[in-house]
Amino acid sequence: MKSYLEFERDIKALEEEIEKLKDPFDKEGISEVKTEEIAKIQTEIDQRLRTSYANLNEWQKTLVARHEERPKAKFFIENLFTNFINLSGDRMSAEDNAVLAGFALFDGKSVLVIGQEKGDDLDSRLKRNFGMMRPEGYRKCIRLMRIANKFNIPVISLIDTPGAYPGIGAEQRGQAEAIASSIECCMSLNVPIISIIIGEGGSGGAIALASANKVLMFENAIYSVISPEGCASILWRDPSKFLEAAKAMKLTANSLLKMGIIDEIIPESTGGAHRNKEQIISFTKDVLKKYLDEFKNYNRDEVFEQRKKKFLNIGKYQGFTPFIKDWKNLAEQNTFFSSIKKNVVNHKVKIAIGFVLLLILSFF
Repeated sequence: MKSYLEFERDIKALEEEIEKLKDPFDKEGISEVKTEEIAKIQTEIDQRLRTSYANLNEWQKTLVARHEERPKAKFFIENLFTNFINLSGDRMSAEDNAVLAGFALFDGKSVLVIGQEKGDDLDSRLKRNFGMMRPEGYRKCIRLMRIANKFNIPVISLIDTPGAYPGIGAEQRGQAEAIASSIECCMSLNVPIISIIIGEGGSGGAIALASANKVLMFENAIYSVISPEGCASILWRDPSKFLEAAKAMKLTANSLLKMGIIDEIIPESTGGAHRNKEQIISFTKDVLKKYLDEFKNYNRDEVFEQRKKKFLNIGKYQGFTPFIKDWKNLAEQNTFFSSIKKNVVNHKVKIAIGFVLLLILSFF
């Protein structure tokens, strides 16, 4: 059974109508399939999909990125790579089923593949912990990335997680240290790393495996420091303001490309990647081949320098002027900030008066 998002209700009704028309049996028995009417409705569905998906807001894109039928890392590993060998364990604690990692062949050449896997049904989602990695998962990836670096094998990571697992057990086993070490490992490698945000790229759980030479992103994926609901809960203490939070966070592919956070957007088929999985595989294969071929001309030191310069240049030429301007506007509109501004001004005046009085008294 297909799953539909809230803004796809009219599309759901049309597709249900097509299914009824395709059924050769009616109340009176066998009937003729009305192919012309089916084609007409299908054309209308395609048009509505194009219109709605061309005008998605930030929250709607978040819902598409979380769609339960969206292709997951396991699907990409099975369809993009051959001879995949899944490797387990961090050699310290345990295995983490939230991440699939191992060596494979892409276009006949060896690569290390790391994929954050959410699962496709309830049982697999529970097994995969909904894509939220634990410390042992990050340590497994570090172990394998170091092996790849030793044997000069490129790394490809598929990012799809709401964030690292925040449970007390994970914290006790060193979650923060594991994420930091994973980022450090990614930044220190002398082999190319290509990361693809295929769904959700949430918080440090994503950046731990996306500190890459090239960060690519699907058209309807998201990439942010926190979820819109979490941001709204912290800033406004009201999780229902998720739309305002999503807009402010600039978490969509177009916004991130403008800021230089990502390097390229991989287009999706009309209606999202879940509606045409074969096409998204084709697009992803082409873009991976392009960047792996590009890095063939780099030596190991040049690969490292390219990655370092990429991250050092993020935000370098933008400065803080827009932020200061926005803060001033916010201070004028918000009574809380206005009171702070007023108190700061009064405090400065009092200091100035006190300083003048001290100068006067110094003459006596």
